[in-house]
Amino acid sequence: MGTITKALQMLDFFSRARPEIGLGEFVRLSGRDKATVHRHLVELEENGFLEQNQISRAYRLGPALLRLSGVREVTNPIRGLVRPIVTALAEEVGELAHFSVLQGSALSPVCHADPLRHGTQVHFDEAEILPMHATSSGLAVLAFADTKLRRRVLGRPLRPHTERTPVDPDEISALLDEVRRTGLSRLDRTYDEEVVSQAAPIFGATGEVIGALSVAMPLVRARPDHLRSISRPLLDAARSATRSLGGVNPAFASGEASETLPAEHSA
Repeated sequence: MGTITKALQMLDFFSRARPEIGLGEFVRLSGRDKATVHRHLVELEENGFLEQNQISRAYRLGPALLRLSGVREVTNPIRGLVRPIVTALAEEVGELAHFSVLQGSALSPVCHADPLRHGTQVHFDEAEILPMHATSSGLAVLAFADTKLRRRVLGRPLRPHTERTPVDPDEISALLDEVRRTGLSRLDRTYDEEVVSQAAPIFGATGEVIGALSVAMPLVRARPDHLRSISRPLLDAARSATRSLGGVNPAFASGEASETLPAEHSA
């Protein structure tokens, strides 16, 4: 792992729940020695990726990210194109919907929408990187990804986020076969003990998978009939998102078999 990669990985520790991080916490989170962590933080600050709170001495995200985010959205307006589709899907199915894009061996959330029709809701943090093996979005992408990415994800130790998280490569491979058959992935309490979700892949200009669109709901509302009613709107929205982003929906991901509910993962 290169020095630049190690430094940039520091940025992934930030979230809405953790907007500022001190040197000691960075050391704990990264598992690296204090001198190395401090050197990386100084370099990130000097280049505008971090700034330091002069009172607490903790670090927060810097102004360079604002500029780069603006450039990205103007030149490649993913959020602006997909947000209306995500919002419409959430309103149609009455549950939280979110869109994430492939970032290395994980997924980076882009936007989400929640119609807020229920007293019990799913908490979703757009700053949280989503693992491939433990989320429906991850499986939706992994099922249609190239062999190199699948080997990279499945060839390393996988963290169990709950007791139901699939961590055995053979078990995950079987789940991916089901996703390819139906065009949808579904996972039950594998990332959050109280959440059930299903997702569909989003494709790029040459038919390569670039992300996923997902609907998540609390376990108490995850009735089979409710999940089944969401499948078709989710597939339609995913195809719409692919078209809006200039992508091509491969015939093998048409989801024609989606009237059959995707198999539920169980521990």
